[in-house]
Amino acid sequence: MPDVTILQVVPRLETGGSEQAAIEITEALKRAGASALVATEGGRMATAITRAGGEIVKMPVASKNPLTMLANALRLARLIKQRNVDLVHARSRAPAWSALLAARRTGRPFVTTYHGAYSDMGPVKAAYNSVMGRGDRVIANSLYTADLVATRQHVARERIRIIYRGIDTALFDPLVVPPGPVARLRESWGVAPGTKIVLLAARLTALKGQRETIEAARLLDAEGALDGAVVILAGDAPGKEVYRQNLLAVIESHGLSDKVKLVGHCTDMPVAFLAANVALVPSLVPETFGRTSIEAQAMGCPVIVSDIGALPETIVAAEQDGAGFTGWLVPIGDAEALAERIKRALSLAPKEFAAIGARGSARVRALFDLYQMQVKTLAVYDELLGTRLAASFMHPPSFTVMEDGA
Repeated sequence: MPDVTILQVVPRLETGGSEQAAIEITEALKRAGASALVATEGGRMATAITRAGGEIVKMPVASKNPLTMLANALRLARLIKQRNVDLVHARSRAPAWSALLAARRTGRPFVTTYHGAYSDMGPVKAAYNSVMGRGDRVIANSLYTADLVATRQHVARERIRIIYRGIDTALFDPLVVPPGPVARLRESWGVAPGTKIVLLAARLTALKGQRETIEAARLLDAEGALDGAVVILAGDAPGKEVYRQNLLAVIESHGLSDKVKLVGHCTDMPVAFLAANVALVPSLVPETFGRTSIEAQAMGCPVIVSDIGALPETIVAAEQDGAGFTGWLVPIGDAEALAERIKRALSLAPKEFAAIGARGSARVRALFDLYQMQVKTLAVYDELLGTRLAASFMHPPSFTVMEDGA
């Protein structure tokens, strides 16, 4: 296969889905025998790009200043020519404008990935967002996102490719997590042995539904349905300390200090979901994917998700398939309905819990595996370049080590 060089453009490499995807595609390109460049301002995840075999090219691409964006377009165009870049892939709006100009100036294919549901608040914002629909191919991370792209940006369906975000199912595998870490995590959370865990893992912000979860806990506690169970709110509060203190005040006012715990950020999510009896994703705004739901199910944990955005795509809902379901839908912001579904999940017999978990885990491996996301993204590049990156990724060349004297 001839040398292929792909340039991804990401504002910063701090944390988030677009940053993680850039790393994962860098890994895929390296395995396929291609070169991977990432134009970015840098960040704590930059070393992951280099470890994956990619190369960081530092540029102020996070800037929304029009003059800086234009200068970035010229910088990117020079980079494309100097490094013989074959295709440009943008993952965020501000750098996408620079990348689009550079790609058109140099005659290279241009790909965008819609990672979020960008708000169209007025004509100026709509025009700014429109760059994400100008790719020769537009990757949407869910059916919901694809519909947004098609309707808001008036993108022809034949240019849209739906590629779900993937998770590493070798990491999110209940069979590889020993009992020791689970016991230690439960102890660090102050959860007594034998106590069931209702887990909401998300940053502390009102949009993630923590207040509604606390109200559901109050309703359950009032009827004794939280006996032998505890609600864990796992997440940090960057810039949201007032919100965190408000949550603590609400918990205390309801007398739930022993039933609802704020435990801060959790660094080992496979262990956390293996420890949980049910995971909640009660978002109040549409999610364009729903990674938490996928991670939980991969670990055999049933989930309850809001009936909004792409979250329903991540489960087989009990409301739709009473026999093969992997979780429950809840109307947005409905604490009573959330309480009812939590009660149902906590009442599962061990055999039923295991069966739901097994179905969820199998579905994640079939639809949401990282390997599939990488293959499908490389296939998009192949469409535009006439290359065989996806095939090379799936069947990398083997190297024979010659013995001395051979």
